[in-house]
Amino acid sequence: MKVFVTGAGGFIGGSIAAGLVRDGHQVRGLIRRAEQGAALKQAGIEPVVGSLDDAALLATEARAADAVINAASSDHRGAVEALIGALEGSNKPFLHTSGSSIVGDASGGEASDSVYTETTLPEPTADKAPRVAIDNLVLDAAKRGVRSAVLCNTLIYGHGAIPDTASVQLPRLERQAKKSGVVRHVGRGLNIWSNVHIDDVVDAYRRALDKTPAGTFYFIESGEAQFRDMTVAMAKTLDLRGPEDWPLEQAIEEWGYEMASYGLGSNSRVRGERARTLLGWAPERKSVVEWIEKEMVR
Repeated sequence: MKVFVTGAGGFIGGSIAAGLVRDGHQVRGLIRRAEQGAALKQAGIEPVVGSLDDAALLATEARAADAVINAASSDHRGAVEALIGALEGSNKPFLHTSGSSIVGDASGGEASDSVYTETTLPEPTADKAPRVAIDNLVLDAAKRGVRSAVLCNTLIYGHGAIPDTASVQLPRLERQAKKSGVVRHVGRGLNIWSNVHIDDVVDAYRRALDKTPAGTFYFIESGEAQFRDMTVAMAKTLDLRGPEDWPLEQAIEEWGYEMASYGLGSNSRVRGERARTLLGWAPERKSVVEWIEKEMVR
């Protein structure tokens, strides 16, 4: 197929795009900066320079493609509206990337027993309501003749296919640790996140492109871990002091409100059965702690 991927210069989008090329698809990838083009071409991806604000460009690329994957932003409503508008009535696949902080509780590093499934989603917090509204817009596109799906990823670990790209959460902990000499987690680090390896994420998108029923929401997860367990492993791997508790207010100063409160200081415990049952997805990597200990540093 001819596939258009937004965010192709990034960790998730670039890894997905490179994986699709390996499968034999023709992939055009949206990048913000022309200098990212060389890395994409090396991976067999045809670069398209532009931004999510360029609705006309997005529509043109979507109409020319057999399928579209939005992996650039979970929160850019205008881009999603432009892509859906261009795909309306085509029955083409449209995979939209969301993130499981939509069920985050901003607990400040305390634990929670709440576990959510694809059929038992909670009401989102005010902070996450706009993202959930975009997810619902994508799902509703099934009524407009689009084979749409939302893939809601949990904490992603692993190394990306495009050089100099990184996931969101663990690299922020690692950078802070190297800068300060101390590994830290938000609050007591008792909060738990579901997680998944980037290679398994790519496999989920590959399968959804081919098999997803229209209007389907998926959690993409293959296990869960407490942040304290991840930071213990990180301190050992980096041979640094810690881990140490960090008050939320100080964490916000370092990482900003969104990342400290939700990305690193919340619980996001989910169970994703639909990818397994509908797509035949069988993730191979199940321990983020083992990855930190054995593969994080290379």
